[in-house]
Amino acid sequence: MQLLAIGTVVRFAMAVLVPLTNDEAYYWEWSRRLAPGYFDHPPAIAWLVALGPGTAWGVRLGAVLAGALAGLALARTARRLAGDEAALWAVLIFTCLPLAAAGYVLATPDAPLFCALSWTLYAVVEALGAPPRSRAALRWWSLAGVAIGIAMLSKYTAVLVPAAIALSCVLYAPLRARLREPGPWVAVGIASLVLAPNLWWNATHEWMSFVFQLGHGLGAPKHTGIGAVLNRELNLLGGQAGLTSPILFVLMVGAVWRALRDRDDAVRRLLATVSVVVFVFFMWSATRKNVEANWPASAWLPAIILVAVEAAHMQRTIWLRRGLWLGIVLVAVVYADAAFLVAPQLGLRPRRDPVSQAFGWNAAAVDVQRAVRDAQVVGRAEGSPAHVWIAADRYQDAAQLGWALSKTPLDTLGVFSLNIGGRTNQYDLWPVFRQRARHGDALVLVLDESDAEPRQIVELAPYFVRIDEGPPVARTAFGLMLGRQRAWLLREWLGGWPGHATPSIPGSK
Repeated sequence: MQLLAIGTVVRFAMAVLVPLTNDEAYYWEWSRRLAPGYFDHPPAIAWLVALGPGTAWGVRLGAVLAGALAGLALARTARRLAGDEAALWAVLIFTCLPLAAAGYVLATPDAPLFCALSWTLYAVVEALGAPPRSRAALRWWSLAGVAIGIAMLSKYTAVLVPAAIALSCVLYAPLRARLREPGPWVAVGIASLVLAPNLWWNATHEWMSFVFQLGHGLGAPKHTGIGAVLNRELNLLGGQAGLTSPILFVLMVGAVWRALRDRDDAVRRLLATVSVVVFVFFMWSATRKNVEANWPASAWLPAIILVAVEAAHMQRTIWLRRGLWLGIVLVAVVYADAAFLVAPQLGLRPRRDPVSQAFGWNAAAVDVQRAVRDAQVVGRAEGSPAHVWIAADRYQDAAQLGWALSKTPLDTLGVFSLNIGGRTNQYDLWPVFRQRARHGDALVLVLDESDAEPRQIVELAPYFVRIDEGPPVARTAFGLMLGRQRAWLLREWLGGWPGHATPSIPGSK
């Protein structure tokens, strides 16, 4: 397992080097308000982030460790099916996949999801290998239930995996007798108990997390023409080839296909069925909406095992070796860009580079602190020394500013996301400005630069005595201008908020 340890160390080094992405900062905010559920996702990522100290690498520590555990589960599964050589191939493939290189550095719901699903597959394979109705089989089914529950606390799409396992037990004759054992049903019961707190949270919050996820992936399509659907399907396939590297993508698809046709090995057919069910679901989803590259990524966990098992029985593995080398090259490119912003320095516009969105927030926070100090000076000079709150209009900006300001005295004020121009998100479920502020308080609002007066300022104008355009807020890193926004000073809140209440008028009774 030395190779697995080396891969873990490399991923931890990247966790130290790279600043938090927008979503990671958002999940860090969740971890400061732990709950059984959140608007966007189940709670596993928040609890995982909360395990680490309040540093960038601490936020990611749980994800890195989850990667090590996932690799261990895949290796053990491969060893159970085809011996030590298969375990070695499984670790090699896992380590060289761009999917693992990114998925187990970043603190996202995919980290606990992939880890829990890897252990689900291992536990099910062990349960199917144990004598029917034995205590050993029941123990493995119980472990599978715990792992499935954790996976569903990570992402709701994890339900596809137990559904595929159940489908396999119905379709393949050697597995049908397992459904007459208590083990699979015990697994279902345990998984339900693990998920119960999140179900309770959803039941008391109008099922908003389920509704959001269903609408996010399966809502009404914006474009329904054949060309649009074909474009989404091609983007899906291209994204999977990029996440796994093109050669390994082809090898994994081939291994899944051969396993499906192998009528003598029901366990390999089960693993292949899991892969197919997950991938086909997201191909169907792509007929309605764009599918992000990481969504179907759990389909490749059983595929890794199948390729490793085949490699253990092959004398010639030249294409697998080439795939691993290509994966290493792709991982190196991804890491170089993530650590040193290579793409923008070579000419790519920062706005088009997702990696660039993680950089420069410390510089932006300095500008925001200056705007807050200026607002405090003005308030004292005018005899109205009220609180000065901070807000952005997008949750991504609010989370990044919250993270950058978390080591300053301004952290006690918090950063709001107003969401006037964007979708509902978790910030709307926490106490918002109108619930925390007092009449007369001021607000420093960070918005995108605009030639015209921003919509948010127009909508908020009736609720403050005065609004002034403040200083620029710039994100810079490696000598590059990555983004430029503007701080607005909204002075002396009158009460009320757009869509909620009429502001009180100074001097009125």
